[in-house]
Amino acid sequence: MPRYEYRCRTCGDTFELSRPMAESAAPAACPAGHDDTVKLLSTVAVGGTSAAPAPAPRAGGGDGGGCCCG
Repeated sequence: MPRYEYRCRTCGDTFELSRPMAESAAPAACPAGHDDTVKLLSTVAVGGTSAAPAPAPRAGGGDGGGCCCG
């Protein structure tokens, strides 16, 4: 279940809630009981390595990019 981060506009507290995606836009009360909250835009950090190898260079030395002679 995804976790969503919220901030209370009344007390300034930031908190997280686990809820289904279908309820992501539903209002959320802060732990202190205030109802004036806003959902924050959270960033996701992804680490690790790619499972696919990098593509091999094309014959002729070009990388295939660009608009002409590529």
